[in-house]
Amino acid sequence: MDRTHDPLSRPAHSTDLNWLSIYSVLRHWQRNRRTRRQLALLNDQQLADAGISAAQREQELAKPFWR
Repeated sequence: MDRTHDPLSRPAHSTDLNWLSIYSVLRHWQRNRRTRRQLALLNDQQLADAGISAAQREQELAKPFWR
């Protein structure tokens, strides 16, 4: 029996992968926003315990959520 295969132009799941990558980026941005908000609430002792200087905190807080 002779079998032929038609080439596939795009996998059926490529659209799902696009949505998954968009979702992943949005979650990353949300995590950046949340952790920076938490960083802003730390006092000097907590920053020292974490090994973060006040200048480093200010640099991090100055970044936009997508970076």
